[in-house]
Amino acid sequence: MNDSIDNIFNSLTAEEKATLSGGKDFWHLQGIERLGLPSILVTDGPHGVRKQNMEFEHIGLSDSVPSTCFPTASGLAATWNTKLIEKVGEALGEECLAVQVSVLLGPGANLKRHPLGGRNFEYLSEDPLLTGILASAWIKGIQSKNVGVSLKHYAMNNHERGRMVANVIADERAVRELYLPAFERCVKEADPWTIMAAYNKFRGIHCAENEYLLKTILRDEWGYTGVVMSDWGANHRRVDGIKNGQSLEMPGSGQANIKKIMAALNSGDLTIEQLDESVRPVVELIVKSANALDESATVDYEANHDFARTVAEEATVLLKNDNSLLPLASSMNVLVVGGLAADTRYQGAGSSQIMPTKLEHPLEEITKLSDDAANVTYAEGYSVSGKSDAALATSALQQAEKADRIILFVGLTPEAESEGFDRTHMQLPANQLELIDALKPVLHKTVVVLQNGAPIELPFRESAGAMVEAYLGGQAGASALARILYGEVNPSGKLAETFADVLSDVPSDRWYPGEYRQTEYRESIWVGYRYFDTADKPVAYPFGHGLSYTSFEYSDLTITQPTSPFDKDSAIIVNFTLTNTGDRAGAEVAQLYVGQTNPSVPRPLKELKGYDKVYLEPGDARSRPRARDRAGHQAARHRGEPGAQAGHGGRAHARLIA
Repeated sequence: MNDSIDNIFNSLTAEEKATLSGGKDFWHLQGIERLGLPSILVTDGPHGVRKQNMEFEHIGLSDSVPSTCFPTASGLAATWNTKLIEKVGEALGEECLAVQVSVLLGPGANLKRHPLGGRNFEYLSEDPLLTGILASAWIKGIQSKNVGVSLKHYAMNNHERGRMVANVIADERAVRELYLPAFERCVKEADPWTIMAAYNKFRGIHCAENEYLLKTILRDEWGYTGVVMSDWGANHRRVDGIKNGQSLEMPGSGQANIKKIMAALNSGDLTIEQLDESVRPVVELIVKSANALDESATVDYEANHDFARTVAEEATVLLKNDNSLLPLASSMNVLVVGGLAADTRYQGAGSSQIMPTKLEHPLEEITKLSDDAANVTYAEGYSVSGKSDAALATSALQQAEKADRIILFVGLTPEAESEGFDRTHMQLPANQLELIDALKPVLHKTVVVLQNGAPIELPFRESAGAMVEAYLGGQAGASALARILYGEVNPSGKLAETFADVLSDVPSDRWYPGEYRQTEYRESIWVGYRYFDTADKPVAYPFGHGLSYTSFEYSDLTITQPTSPFDKDSAIIVNFTLTNTGDRAGAEVAQLYVGQTNPSVPRPLKELKGYDKVYLEPGDARSRPRARDRAGHQAARHRGEPGAQAGHGGRAHARLIA
């Protein structure tokens, strides 16, 4: 292949190279017909393949090709299952090939700095290690099918307000410890074929031509050699972009930037060597992508629907289960309440919106698992449109008093949560809160199911008997949820983000999102659990939390430390035994955290350094990670940090001895 690329590249004229540096149209890259270099297609993701049917339609959903809609990133992260996420990537890669897509735009590896970020449902976690591991797995899965990805949005793209012009001011420590490590891991472990530069500015310069981000860090420090493309419309100084490591402008701007590039070459402001270095990755991308395309490629969408159900099952988090309210018995009289039960929220809104191959709704799937369909009744309770209606709440309460269990569906609607804007508060819609207030007399026997892409305030959490975070579970999320409610599946999801009690507790809230044209990350490294744990601030539900229908016991903790001197290449081994002490098979996510006792600079109390998702039958135990289990990640090994102590709730906490 290298000889073919060399032959093509060496045959290109300067103007053809300038042409290849911009897209052909909204979704296609340029080709060079005389050299047999085709035009390839890229399209939106990341939780499905959003290929448009009509060339003139840009980001609308109305005529996109049906594809499997998997859970959004916030749900995928809650699986904590690295191998499962890699298989999601493989399925997406196969679906790309079936519709002749060469690059799927994703994954989103931006850190969740604040819960109101409009695209938080597209991002994985508040923790850079978990984000980097899962994003790398997603990339490896897709690219194993010879379909490229576009790791995005590089970098510090953490809110929507003024996203095209906002200038991010962040200290170097926060940048290096929080906002760049996930991208670095992806580059070094998964080698994404393309990386997408974000809309925003960083330290006064747009990301698409930012020398520090693109050249100093990405190209020189990390050694990335693939295509750096702009987000759609993110170019401002095209020649500067070429000089500083950007390869591709998307979408193309016709002749405008081609003329600027040629003028810069003629004036000496841009050298042909700089243009070559920028454009060669585009040629490499087109050649290897085109070689993978096969018009006869097919995909089993029915099998992928079933797989999407499996993913949604692992993405579901059991937050609370007082008095073993769950699982339901199939003989129970169950009242399902809430407009979202019949008109489910299963994905986010914006450029990632997928046209599913089929779509399930919770009310139907719950009814299917009851012994008798007559055992399941429905009360609307509130309108999904947001309009208040006291009569709906009154009717729901009257029916609820007669039921054995109430399954209450609440969550965020597309009007409350979408790309293009940030939320203004962390509350549920007012008419849903009015319903919950009306149901106070029966909340003790109520299971509250949340459908949302990001954390919300839960003022009713003490009163509710049980709570389930279903996130945005994709097209098969409804049957996955029903199977968990009835105990056919044991929940194993863990939160990949903190649920604060109230918005004002979030450390970045005072400065979020900032002025329209500037945002300051004054909270520095104190994001998510790094702040809450260190400040000993109570939360509704912590990072890493998630319950099960079985129970697990941690025991026999041992730590193997190297002899001195201890340096960056040294390692400690943390071993412990995990036992399923309950009567159901289940999975536990063992989490290893590291912290310093006497740090020389302020540091978080603890930081995630590894994890392992372990599946155990009743009574079974495991004392070390397997080489290739379903999680695919070995947790109990950490370099450069000696000392450890046992923790609770699925965590092992390590501390430096200083």
